[in-house]
Amino acid sequence: DPDSGDNGRLQYSLVRGQTNEFDINENTGQIFTVSVAGKAGTFYLEVQAADQGTRRLTAQTTVNVTVDSSSSSNIVMLVLNQKISVVERKSVEVQRVLKEKLGWNLYVLNIYSKESDRNLRSSTDETQVNIIAFDEAHQEVPAEDVKRKLREQRGAIELGLQEVFSASVSAAVAEAPAAAASPELTAAIVLGVLLAGT
Repeated sequence: DPDSGDNGRLQYSLVRGQTNEFDINENTGQIFTVSVAGKAGTFYLEVQAADQGTRRLTAQTTVNVTVDSSSSSNIVMLVLNQKISVVERKSVEVQRVLKEKLGWNLYVLNIYSKESDRNLRSSTDETQVNIIAFDEAHQEVPAEDVKRKLREQRGAIELGLQEVFSASVSAAVAEAPAAAASPELTAAIVLGVLLAGT
């Protein structure tokens, strides 16, 4: 929105669709999964952008999300010493830092805590982030290559994440095999967006 002030400040929301499975960052419009456990197929989400002017203008578009539940053996688990709620809020920045330091197209597939209880989850300073990397030919980068590069770039990654979280960050590669991940952790998400202007 080319307007200035409140007339140019957009806020995004999901107005229809599977809001139990997906959520949206109201400031950036980034759609992310909440839970797609055991689910595959195409989901249709209605997204609204609204400016914050006195006469609020809005526009809506449909976003098609295709969930492929096929598993991959190239998913790598990274463990961060941060609360899950903080990592979830900063997932875009985490992905950016990892992509920048590793040099591959990298996607955060899931963010979770070992604790299932909501109260314990929010108080535990350990969050597991499942990632997958793709090379320039759009082929999955083997998990061992991703792990090796994560270890080589650990210092640079931790410095980048320290800026994101404004706190000291430890980023360790988990040794648990990615193949043991549940179906929800291995879902590949493809977004198809029809552009709409406000």
